[in-house]
This record gives sequence, C-alpha cells and structure tokens, in this order.
Amino acid sequence: MGFLDWLVICGYFVVMIAIGVWAKSRIRDARDFFTAGGRMPWWLSGISHHMSGYSSAVFVGYAAIAYTAGFTLYVWWAIGITFAMLVGAFLFAPRWPRLRQRLGIISPLEYLATRYNVPAQQVLAWSGTALKVFDVGAKWAATALLLQVFAGVPIAWGVLLTGGVTLIYSTIGGLWADALTDLGQFVIQLVAGITLFVAVLAQLGGVSAIWTLWDRLPEGHGQPFNGTYTMGFVLVYLLINTLSYNGGTWNLAQRFIAAPTGDSARRAALFSAGLYLFWPLVLFFPMWAAPVLLPNLAEPDQSYALLTQQLLPGGLIGLVLAGMFAHTMAMTSSDANAISSVVIRDIVPAVWKRAQRLSSRSELLAGRVSTFLFIALSMGIALGADSFGGVLGLLILWFGALVGPIAIPMLLGMLPMFRRCGPAAAIASWATGLVVFALLKYVFPGQGQTVEVAAPVLSALVVFVLVGLVAPVRDAEADALIDSLNAEQPEAAQAGNG
Repeated sequence: MGFLDWLVICGYFVVMIAIGVWAKSRIRDARDFFTAGGRMPWWLSGISHHMSGYSSAVFVGYAAIAYTAGFTLYVWWAIGITFAMLVGAFLFAPRWPRLRQRLGIISPLEYLATRYNVPAQQVLAWSGTALKVFDVGAKWAATALLLQVFAGVPIAWGVLLTGGVTLIYSTIGGLWADALTDLGQFVIQLVAGITLFVAVLAQLGGVSAIWTLWDRLPEGHGQPFNGTYTMGFVLVYLLINTLSYNGGTWNLAQRFIAAPTGDSARRAALFSAGLYLFWPLVLFFPMWAAPVLLPNLAEPDQSYALLTQQLLPGGLIGLVLAGMFAHTMAMTSSDANAISSVVIRDIVPAVWKRAQRLSSRSELLAGRVSTFLFIALSMGIALGADSFGGVLGLLILWFGALVGPIAIPMLLGMLPMFRRCGPAAAIASWATGLVVFALLKYVFPGQGQTVEVAAPVLSALVVFVLVGLVAPVRDAEADALIDSLNAEQPEAAQAGNG
C-alpha cells in the first residue's frame, strides 16, 4: 500500500467517526440508542440489514471457498439468504416492529419473558451473548488478516485499529450511527466491488469472460454443489439462514424493530433480499476467477487481497480495503448495539433488581458502557482466533451450528402454529442443540461439515416441536401476544404512512 491508499483508509475512518458524533445529536434515551426510536425508513433498514449481514470475513473465508469450490458459494450463501428473506418478509419481519408497538421492546429477547418465562429468556440471552463474542471476534480477525496481507500490519495492530474506530462511533451514536455508517459503507463497497470486477474482466479479456471463465476453472467450479458443499449442506444452511437473517442474529432483528410499521419492515426485508440476489454476483466474480489469475495458491484465503494488489493502482487499493472494512464495521457495530440492548434490558435486570428502575439517562449510559465492553472483549477473542479453529472455523462451524438452537424459540415463538410450545420446549430445544454440538465437536469428531452444522439445529427444531405436542402449554397472556402480531394496529399504520 502506498501513500494514497493510506490516505483513503484514514479518510474513511475519520468519516465513520464523524457520522457517529453527528448521530449522537439524535440520541435522547435508550430507545433512540437501541431502536432509532422506531423511526428508521424502510430503505435505510434494508441497506443496513444487508450491510450488517456479512463482514470482511467474506473476503477471507469465503474467498477461500470460492477459490477451492467455485460457484457453490453463491448457491448456499447468497441464494440461501435471498430465499430466507423472501420467507421472512411475510412470516417474521412485520412481527418485530409490532412487538415494539405492543410491548415497548428495545431488545430482541425482551418479549420472551412474556412469551415463555424469565428463565427461558435468560438461558437464551446468556448463551447468545457468549456466542456473539466469538462470532464478532472472528470478523475482527478476518479484517486484521486482510490488513496484514495488504500492508504488513501485524494482526494485533489490525484488530486494535478497526475495532478501536468501531468502538468509538458505536458507543457514541448507537443504532442511528450504525445505520448511517452502513449507508456510507454501502456506497463505498459498491464502488470498490465494481472497480475490482471491471479490472478482473479486463485481465480475462473483456465482458465475454463472464460466461467463458467457467471452462477455464478446475472441474466442478461451475456446479451448484461441489466437494463438501453438497445439496444436504445447502438445505441445512437454508434453514440456518432463515433463522439467522430474520432475527435469530439479534442485530438483524433490530433493523426490523426500528422500522415504524410491519409493512415498512416487510419492504426492508424484500429490499435486502434483492441486494443479496444480485450484488454477490459482482462481488464474488473476482474470487471465482482467482484460480485462473493466481493458480496454485498455498493460502486461498489471501486470493482476494492478492488480486487487489496486482490489478489496481494506488488509491484504489485503499478504496477496496475500505470496502472490506465497511462490511466488518457495519456488522460488528450493529452486533455490539444488539448485544448491549440484551444485556441492559434482559440480563442485568434479572440479576440486579434495582436496574429495573433505572432512569432513562442512566439506562442510556449503561447501554454505552455495555457496547464498549462487548467490542473490547470481542477484540480480545480475535487475538486468539487460531485457538478456535481459525476464522472459517469460527464462522461456519461455531456460529452456524449454534445460532439455530438459540433462534428457534425466538422466531417460532412468534408464530401461531407454535403457540403450544412453552418454556419447557424452549429450554429443551436450546439444551439439545448445544449438547449435540458438543458431542460432535469433542466426543465424536470427524463426522463431516454437513453433519456438524446440521445436527444441532435439526435436533433443536425436532425437540421444540415434540415437546409442544407432548406437553402443550396454554398461557392466555402469551396467546394474546401472539395473536396481536398477526396484523397492524390502525394507529400504527397511520403513523407509518405519515
């Protein structure tokens, strides 16, 4: 990286911090900090949902998959998320802002105390918070790896730099800062992605390379399923993506909670689905072309970074790197905000009763402190990522396997068809998923990637349904809540139209 590249990177960091400082003026209380006061426009929610859905790990871990397996990456990831969001636009997304309207929630788990009970809520809150520390740590590690490849910056300094900037603007500006920086980062990564896409096409001989490339790649790279990425793996990840992107990943639920109405949340989900369908075709193309342009790489996870260095002039390298940072900072800042809302509204009041009577100003201060501590802890995890199986191990196995058992009681608990699944079903489902994961990871290892990812989420789903059938629960308050989420309140719809 040259002087111009560093100038672009530094300018990018300064702009992100400036947005955080400006967003501070819109924060009056904890509701503004965590849910943007329920006033976020659908298009901003949609862009923020998309940007918060993946990080620069895409340019490391997923670049390695594209290099070794090819087009299957688009099938199991992008198409899977698109389908998940189309389903969620009608099943899940509209119910999140309605929960805010009914119960005044600012945390994705807050409603579980009414839907199930406090113990079930606490089990999911504690385990989900711990999981996200590892998930976000993987993303800091991936970003630091990119910075090391581009500029020779040590991993530790890369983690401290990107994490430190995110820590500042997230702690100051809350969800408004997250969403507004997501918008700026969306523009940056759009320009950066198209720039490298055009450079790769030029290197391969022009636009015709879009359809002629596949004959030049290793066998199987143009197929929808390849290697360990079988149809079974794709179908399992379709279920995981449906759970994760519709709110099982808490920061994505917040994008819908912040929407004014259910209809606004539905449009945000559909917008995000469209972005996932089309944008990865541009974003992934350089990764698919890497085996032709960079044959026999010993470390495929460096392919995207090496392509950028070889094909782009000074200044544009910094732009592409800023685009990579954009994804990580968008996702991790929103994760921090979501986790902080769970800690402040769900965990702390359960262990410290006086927290239930905090003033609005004290709650806002507590939210900022919690955001700061979460980001700092996740940066510590990033510095030891190799102990957990590296970046890809953290992303696909740990998160993919464990998000399902946490998300199943959260999301299915909103649907009328699962109204008889009570607290016992929620806790048994969660416990089964974790036990199965631990058995496959430590007692019976080597069962293959598909089994390690599929078994925890499928076993959790089966147990949740079976317990509801064998020991159905009738709770008038929970039933009334579920029924109230099926349609918009007239006054809420009028507010959204206004």
